[in-house]
Amino acid sequence: TRIDPVRFQGREIVPIQFLAALLPDPSSLGPLTRGKTCIGNVMRGVRDGREKTVYVYNICEHEACYAEVGSQAISYTTGVPAMIGAKMIAEGAWRRPGVWNMEQFDPDPFMADLNIYGLPWQCVEVK
Repeated sequence: TRIDPVRFQGREIVPIQFLAALLPDPSSLGPLTRGKTCIGNVMRGVRDGREKTVYVYNICEHEACYAEVGSQAISYTTGVPAMIGAKMIAEGAWRRPGVWNMEQFDPDPFMADLNIYGLPWQCVEVK
């Protein structure tokens, strides 16, 4: 992803430009992409004095995303959470004086909105 020129096989190239010339235009991949994504987190902690491990995940189908927004699931699963975060800030749910990480805010409205805006999630206890 370098943007400065480097020598490659006796020629000067800019790596990011070289890659862009070789790879397909990402927007052309939407109608070709099939299958599903699975994005999740395994979390461990203590609840009510007991150790607990849970897996929270979402499965998103490429074809359904393309039919809805003209892009594959990778773009969808990137854009929807960002939109929800912006919504939380705009509505004041995630606004406090100072600098805060999103992990420091109440996750419940965000998680509820994932269900509403097309990224329903599941939670399973892992043992």
